[in-house]
Amino acid sequence: MHRYRSHTCGALREADIGQMVRLSGWCHRIRDHGGVLFIDLRDHYGLTQVVADPDSKAFKLAETLRAEWVVRIDGKARRRPAGTENPELPTGQVEVYIDEIEVLGPAAELPMPVFGEQDYPEDIRLKYRFLDLRREKLHNNIMLRGRVIDSIRARMKAGGFFEFQTPILTASSPEGARDYLVPSRIHPGKFYALPQAPQQFKQLIMVAGFDRYFQIAPCFRDEDARADRSPGEFYQLDLEMSFVTQQDVFDAVEPVIRGVFEEFGNGKHVTPKFPLIPYAEAMTKYGTDKPDLRNPIVMQDVSETFRGSGFKIFARILETSGNAVWAVPAKGGGNRAFCDRMNSWAQGEGQPGLGYIFWREGEEGGAGPLAKNIGPERTKQIADQLGLGVGDACFFVAGKPKDFVKFAGPARGKVGEELGLIAKDRFELCWIVDFPMYEWNEEDKKIDFSHNPFSMPNLSVEEFLALDPKDNDKLLSIKAIQYDIVCNGTELSSGAIRNHRPEVMKKAFAIAGYDETVLETKFGGMLHALSLGAPPHGGIAPGIDRIVMLLAGEENLREVVLFPMNQRAEDLLMGAPSEVTAKQLKELHIRLELPKK
Repeated sequence: MHRYRSHTCGALREADIGQMVRLSGWCHRIRDHGGVLFIDLRDHYGLTQVVADPDSKAFKLAETLRAEWVVRIDGKARRRPAGTENPELPTGQVEVYIDEIEVLGPAAELPMPVFGEQDYPEDIRLKYRFLDLRREKLHNNIMLRGRVIDSIRARMKAGGFFEFQTPILTASSPEGARDYLVPSRIHPGKFYALPQAPQQFKQLIMVAGFDRYFQIAPCFRDEDARADRSPGEFYQLDLEMSFVTQQDVFDAVEPVIRGVFEEFGNGKHVTPKFPLIPYAEAMTKYGTDKPDLRNPIVMQDVSETFRGSGFKIFARILETSGNAVWAVPAKGGGNRAFCDRMNSWAQGEGQPGLGYIFWREGEEGGAGPLAKNIGPERTKQIADQLGLGVGDACFFVAGKPKDFVKFAGPARGKVGEELGLIAKDRFELCWIVDFPMYEWNEEDKKIDFSHNPFSMPNLSVEEFLALDPKDNDKLLSIKAIQYDIVCNGTELSSGAIRNHRPEVMKKAFAIAGYDETVLETKFGGMLHALSLGAPPHGGIAPGIDRIVMLLAGEENLREVVLFPMNQRAEDLLMGAPSEVTAKQLKELHIRLELPKK
């Protein structure tokens, strides 16, 4: 028999009853039932109940065992007594009567429990992550992550993509987030950077003549943590394609993403064909470019109903050009208690309040201060436009849309959540397209890039080169060939058809006020490569961590990452970042100038 086990703790079935077996694992839970000890023995593969009674020669040693001790047990597999079977366990028909125990690894007092899924302070969970990972839910999340990556890799290869690895030590990039810098010992005063993404390398792979690239790429950014963003590092499905249009990228990527959500979504509905939603439409309908389409609420512009109305606050706001009033319909929210609760929520969000109208039985034209100010005719116009009636409500935001949209979007989400309108049993995916190439910088009174400066404008080369740099109205109307994938309100990835024409790139940066020498200094290598015969190319990079987070039903990326950092980008388990010795600093020609405490 093998030194440690003949079976894993998830392997025994009825067919094994009567066999002498050997198991090794952790003492998950120990129960004393009137002098009979029941131990749930756990390993990576599952749980098996093992039993010792006073007749067993191993009983005295069994009495000394404690939670999370690692042991080997020998014994006979037998059928559990009638009524004690556990249908929740694959091994639930079988138990092992212990004949011999060997303690392989005793455990000191635990700083946190492994049995059960109770909440525990995050700093303790991260400091003792190896214990946290023994817990069933987190263990399963990590295994799910591995299966998802395997599936993605197989789907990409089946789609004709080739897997390459790009450098980890590279040059510092002037765009995006802060770089993590690595000092060079043999080049004093110079630094490598960890890649924020393989962006320039994957474009160079296309310039080099390879056609379809992908990798499961680690990315490093020195930025603050959020629930949907890990500090320090994260992984993405990085891909690039040559000689493609935007639709070609969609046709290659959409089946991979949809297939993964269908495979691991536990039967939840997955969008069969991702709709294309223009950026401007997403902002006006949903108040965000990351819309949660499980929420059926669609906002509408009701400015004309309030223009010149008796509600003077909105009427005066609308006298300024460009201002608007948007409505957030609330089906089923037609009572004062809910409307007042939303008003209080808005005040908690730093707003003066949230105007509303609600409709109830026997009250003509709607209820609430706004209804009384604008009268039944205008109130009916709103109800008709939004398809509302008795039992419903509507909330309003007013001002400059680019300012109030940051509140309107969350208000839509809050209404949907409070009224139970969000379909939680679905994965609703979409493409957000037609991002603006430029935006107006009010502070500096100039045109700026809106999103990714290296995207191709959605104009012909000739049309773009002929643009008048002073025609702001025309420039602000230009769309870039950029696109995002969004799922349930979470941005999974951004991508673009790249600007592969140096003359177009120079013009694009000149419009945004960048001198050509700046472009040459910061991106000279890429510019030179593009000038030596570059194919049209484009790609995207869906976030692996975010995909797994959604599939696992988690709200924080740390629940799907093996060894995450905390919010302050600290690895509490390994003690990073840490101080280094004077000798190490001397070898790197570095002298520290620390901030004064």
